[in-house]
Amino acid sequence: MSVYATNRASANGAASGIVSRIASAIVAWNDARVTRNALAKLTDRELDDIGLSRGDIDFIGARA
Repeated sequence: MSVYATNRASANGAASGIVSRIASAIVAWNDARVTRNALAKLTDRELDDIGLSRGDIDFIGARA
């Protein structure tokens, strides 16, 4: 009977970690881009209603 160990670390573990970090960075960048675009489409009155100004958009987008 042969046994296959599924809990051993793979040889390409470091490579998958790098790919995972790159994917996370891309997702974070896209989330910030979408947030900035959505806020930029709002009028000054709508921004004021939620307590923001045009100058806050980049700051908020960077935190998203």
